[in-house]
Amino acid sequence: MLSYLRLENLVMFRSASLFLVWSGVMVYGHDLGGGGGFAHDDGSVRARELLFVQAPSGLPNGGAVVPQRPVQAAVFAAFAPGVRLRWDGRFLFVESNGLPTHNMMVGITAWQQQVPLPQQYTGGNAWQIPLVPVPAKEPASIKNRFLRGAIALAANGIPIFNPQNNRGEISAEIGELDQWGGHCGRADDYHYHAAPLHLQAILGRDRPIAYALDGYAIFGLAEPDGSVPVGLDAFHGHSTALLGYHYHASTKYPYVNGGFHGEVTERDGQVEPQPRAQPVRESLKPLRGVKITAFEGTGANSSKLSYEVNGEKRAVLYEAKADGTFPFEFQNGQEGMTREIYHLRQKGGGGGGEGPEGRGSPLEQGTGGDRPARPKASGGLETASALGVDAMKKPTVGFVLTSPEVKDGGVLPVEYTGDGRGATLPLGWSGSPVGTKSYALIMDHLAPGNVMKHYWILWDIPGTTTTLAKNVQGVGKVGASFKGQIGYEPPHSQGPGAKTYVVTIYALSMPLEIAQPAREVNRDVLLAAMKGKVLASSSLRVVYSRGGGTSGEGLRPPPREEAVGQSPPSPTEGQKPPAPFLERKSGLEGGKGGVSGGGERLDEKGSSSPASPIR
Repeated sequence: MLSYLRLENLVMFRSASLFLVWSGVMVYGHDLGGGGGFAHDDGSVRARELLFVQAPSGLPNGGAVVPQRPVQAAVFAAFAPGVRLRWDGRFLFVESNGLPTHNMMVGITAWQQQVPLPQQYTGGNAWQIPLVPVPAKEPASIKNRFLRGAIALAANGIPIFNPQNNRGEISAEIGELDQWGGHCGRADDYHYHAAPLHLQAILGRDRPIAYALDGYAIFGLAEPDGSVPVGLDAFHGHSTALLGYHYHASTKYPYVNGGFHGEVTERDGQVEPQPRAQPVRESLKPLRGVKITAFEGTGANSSKLSYEVNGEKRAVLYEAKADGTFPFEFQNGQEGMTREIYHLRQKGGGGGGEGPEGRGSPLEQGTGGDRPARPKASGGLETASALGVDAMKKPTVGFVLTSPEVKDGGVLPVEYTGDGRGATLPLGWSGSPVGTKSYALIMDHLAPGNVMKHYWILWDIPGTTTTLAKNVQGVGKVGASFKGQIGYEPPHSQGPGAKTYVVTIYALSMPLEIAQPAREVNRDVLLAAMKGKVLASSSLRVVYSRGGGTSGEGLRPPPREEAVGQSPPSPTEGQKPPAPFLERKSGLEGGKGGVSGGGERLDEKGSSSPASPIR
């Protein structure tokens, strides 16, 4: 049994030795320990009264900080098991499937045809909240800034984006948000753009409804004692003796935190690091004259979104299947009905996550050897892609990309890597769809931390072309790699283990119109230019491990992407079938309750019924 005494900022623990800690009043709990740099407890100590323990020198830890259940965990615990927590000495990691328990989408009148799909905000793709926020030397406003990604995380595990959309408009003022202050992004990811004050019905009015990504809490409209906040700064925050610095929500701009009082890292218009959503289909065009009237569950993992267009009733019915497929049925009123099946891509081997990337212009004449020279982009800065692994992909039966040097899932010969000559891979394709006018090519890789990197960008490949020779030159236009250099960036496979690189050819209905110079054409620019023009795509996956030879012995080939209309292959003997994309009750791996990764899984009383929308 441990006990401690609150001394404003220090707490003294007594258990054969004295320990130093943050927080307050005499409480009791059981230290269950923890390995791998993580720790947890049995919850008998109130989370808001316990932060960190520091062992004095001379103990086995040598005085290292041993994290205990952090104060920030308390509000997220109310939404278990849909929300799961773990922590280390610096961050609280929050996992969820990105779907709230409340209803969604109803009331939206400005809609881009996206629907709520589960997301894999787990493991290395979890949200992270700083446990000890650090005041910034130069606090950053969110006005016309941080327009991509989240700025805060609600207590139910749902991200909160800037109240402005990526065009700079205030979403709450133009009909983009539902009755709960949220909508779906282009990856079918549900998120808020306004303060989720409705969470106070579960949390109470004396606790935060969210935490900004700088680590400071966001309370509701009032202080915990019910009084009106006074002395709010430009970010709608202030300091009090009881709470220190914190933000307050509002019913008008900025709705949530109007900026970051604490330190954050800004990259490509958003706070980094933060999880990536995982799209399974292309984003669609906005509809005019629309109103979403209902969103309901039609089965354990299926939903129906009902809407009207100029008074005509329409609907989208869809299901998230355990095999990673997503059947959609679009009931388009007088325009008839269409069906599509989308596929979840496995991470690493051609699927999963979302991250930044690039594109290109023609290769320059080589200056020696058989590797073309690659002029540097101005600045030479590395940049990752903001678009998902499967962005714009449209696998189609019969359209196949191959290479005479390596089979799909095979080992990339050293000659085509940074450890060899860095030559470009010879490629060929067949079965192009009727109407193909041009081709584009991207070689990319999902790096650790769900960061997409691109190594080869080509477009304006003539529609009559069916092969690319080794070290091809003069065919199409070449863009910049993630390192900012024009041309092919051969893989170097940093770090241990085999890495998978994906080469994708896109058959296009028309040549692309790209005004940017080659050094500015990266993966994101190319994919944006291809929107609405992709007739089909095919991918070739290659594996490389530095110093691992070329035999590929012991390497398991990554899964081949399935074309629309095909069923995924049955698992081979000794191989597990694909894990479900979401578990009905929790949306998390591993079942209910228990401890994972040194943190804790917090359970909730009861579970949603089969008739509720996909959760």
